[in-house]
Amino acid sequence: LGITSGFSQDNIKMNRSLNPGEQSIITIAAITAKGDLIKLKPALNEGLDAGLTISQIKEILVHTYAYCGFPRSIRGLQTFMEVLDERKAKGIVDEAGKEASPVNQESGQNAWGTTKEQSKYERGKKVLGELTKMPQEKPSSGYGVFAPVIDRFLKEHLFADIFERDVLTYAQREWVTISVISAIGDAEPMLRSQLTICPNVGITPAQ
Repeated sequence: LGITSGFSQDNIKMNRSLNPGEQSIITIAAITAKGDLIKLKPALNEGLDAGLTISQIKEILVHTYAYCGFPRSIRGLQTFMEVLDERKAKGIVDEAGKEASPVNQESGQNAWGTTKEQSKYERGKKVLGELTKMPQEKPSSGYGVFAPVIDRFLKEHLFADIFERDVLTYAQREWVTISVISAIGDAEPMLRSQLTICPNVGITPAQ
């Protein structure tokens, strides 16, 4: 950072458009994706100090696995456990936060309005439609036609099982998603696709 004065000024402007919690979400997700556990520890501490709850940070680390794999996600969670133990030993009490809400067994409806009576595939289509503001009538073109099973996995697992959880907002999940994809590199088509979702979930151009 700050290699040139112009870049430094851009970075200052970016920081002003993101609150400390949002900055921490981005940093934690990107460093987890890179697998740099030494840098992850201070980033996790900063996230807690910025007001992120334990549940929110756990959810950030869990969400990363969909884009950079279980090994990175699990190592992130293990590092977070170490950080919490160290903070507890120092007498720091961190807010636990709420756990993800289960599907309401009476109404069959979760926090985002999808119902347990719907198949996971249909629930995933609904969530993806809300994110993209486009109807999801057919499987994804290209890779979804070439390998239909990946389309089903995306709808049923990524968008039903993960994005449907309510500990993080859609916008916060997009921070995580974009940060991980940017950090791993060589995934520009997916990155461009995610960036088109940003305005739909309230993320501004400046952010």
